[in-house]
Amino acid sequence: MSDETPIEDEGYYEGGARRAKKKRGFSGCLAVLVALAVLGGGFYVGITKGVDWVSNQFSTAEDYPGPGSGSVTFEVDEGDATAEIGRNLKAEGVVASVQSFLDAAAADPDSSGIQVGFYSMKKEMSADDALAVLLDPANQVTSTVTVPEGLRVEDVITLLAENTDFGAAKWRAALADDAALGLPDYADGNPEGYLFPATYEIGPKDKPEDILAAMVDRWQQAADEAGLEDAAAAQDKTPAELMVIASLVEAEGRGEDMPKIARVIYNRLDGPGDKGGTNGLLQIDASVNYGLDQELGVALTTEQLAQDTPYNTYTRAGLPPTPIEAPGDAAMAAAAKPADGDWYYYVTVNLATGETKFAETYDEFLGYKDEFTQYCTTSDAC
Repeated sequence: MSDETPIEDEGYYEGGARRAKKKRGFSGCLAVLVALAVLGGGFYVGITKGVDWVSNQFSTAEDYPGPGSGSVTFEVDEGDATAEIGRNLKAEGVVASVQSFLDAAAADPDSSGIQVGFYSMKKEMSADDALAVLLDPANQVTSTVTVPEGLRVEDVITLLAENTDFGAAKWRAALADDAALGLPDYADGNPEGYLFPATYEIGPKDKPEDILAAMVDRWQQAADEAGLEDAAAAQDKTPAELMVIASLVEAEGRGEDMPKIARVIYNRLDGPGDKGGTNGLLQIDASVNYGLDQELGVALTTEQLAQDTPYNTYTRAGLPPTPIEAPGDAAMAAAAKPADGDWYYYVTVNLATGETKFAETYDEFLGYKDEFTQYCTTSDAC
């Protein structure tokens, strides 16, 4: 926001008349008298208006006494200067004149700190009171929704419907508008994985399509920070494939383990086929659960592991066709820059602490698996 000096209306004079031609006799004198009368009247009007204009420059601007009444939701938009805010306040009936608000702002050195957002105000407030409301961020009208990492699109929709005034049907309708969402071309119109997990402020005028578009915008920011497209090329993958890997990392890892898990995925996809018989099989339970439309973490039976879906990474080599959930910054960074190592396996040996061990060989993996089994005999977490 920047200060702006208002442009005042210029004063002006009215008057003057065409000079009448001289004529002899009484009729000529009469014409001169009429002309003088017209000229005098015009001069009087001009003087009067000029005096009024000068007076207006030094008189107090019109202002309401306040405190006002009713309710107005007022928006300060990005780039609004002080004069623009004043004009909008007057248009909404909040202040009596633009000049009264400008005077109040000029008298307050903090007036340049008005923040973008929505504010709850009243009709017919004094300019000082209106400025005070706008200078206090606590008066902003917003609600916030926090979308955690690892949610599927359906989970995100449920969360948003529960925390806003819009039902799930409206959110799903907004999802169908690919152009409004701003998804990248390689998402093929599927928002899975691209509704970025973060905390979002929701203004009173925001609609579902606005909020979903903001989530995709936030994903784009994370993708740019991770160098997603360049990293994909460096790993001989497409950006869409890197997003799938990031979603698998989000489902399987936490914290400092994420880059290692990303490396295991790359090794299984691209490494030699003599490492314990992986043969490009990722064998990630979270992906199988997604294909079966089950919650993450649900224990899979032998029968379910054998059920063939596009997301069954036990029966199909390579990556699943789409992300399985929304990865956060850390998972995207891990997918873009995996750790160095020859690991092909990992086992979380302590569910309470999340301790995960990484193995290069199948025999090493079996040893860690036994360690996990022993842990489960003494813990209620399994």
